[in-house]
Amino acid sequence: MATGKGVIQGYTGVAAVDAAHQIIVEAQAHGTGSEQELLLPIVTAIQPLLAESSVITADAGYHSERNLAQLDAAKIDALIADNDMRRRDERFATAEHHATSSPLHNKSTAPTASEPPVFEASAFAYDAAARTCVCPAGKKLNRAGRDRVLRDNIWTRFSGKKRDCGSCPLRAQCLRDPETTAVRSVMFLQGKTAPLPPTHTARMKKRIDLPANRARYAQRFGAVEPVFGNLCYNKGLTRFTLRGQPKVDGQWKLYCLVHNIEKLAHNGYAQ
Repeated sequence: MATGKGVIQGYTGVAAVDAAHQIIVEAQAHGTGSEQELLLPIVTAIQPLLAESSVITADAGYHSERNLAQLDAAKIDALIADNDMRRRDERFATAEHHATSSPLHNKSTAPTASEPPVFEASAFAYDAAARTCVCPAGKKLNRAGRDRVLRDNIWTRFSGKKRDCGSCPLRAQCLRDPETTAVRSVMFLQGKTAPLPPTHTARMKKRIDLPANRARYAQRFGAVEPVFGNLCYNKGLTRFTLRGQPKVDGQWKLYCLVHNIEKLAHNGYAQ
């Protein structure tokens, strides 16, 4: 299984949880670290349990155009976050500021001086009609053969010449890393491409950004995360102790069964 620390022999345990009672309605263990591959097997297994009002929620790890297309084809209502969902939410506008604050941060060291800003694209003399560009040092840049298309934007790219950039007195102001970067490149926006048909991802972004759907999606954290916290920390399942997918799947289901029995007992079903 591929992870951020290399390839390991491991398995991923996934579970579908009922938001009302935190009962695990489906549990599976797979020998892959890609969550995108695990959404549809879980949804297929719980599909007979879904009511007309049921809504499936999943975090950004399960988001893909293919998954959204198959959910739409099966007429399954779902709210699946994308990687940029929090950036579009004004409630998380200051999240990055808080993320950089750490109680273990050493405040005794002097702050390092910030690097001087380099020339921005506006410092270059760009002629859109002639398709030419001149750098702040007065040297003409070479234009790339074809325009570049990034998402739905068309850009014209220019690059400096090695003989000009190598001995340029403004090199330190033009390149962020003059020691390793040979020449300066700069791009200018030309316009938009032809409108593309709306994708399932684009439609999901519009749906999940609605205030009512934001509130429904926010319930996922309080419903699912405590279940995994109970299994990992209270029940001690910090790692699987067996090998082979069938055995690991059985161990994962056994722990999930213990969680469900505990939930039922706390709600009076054992009396």
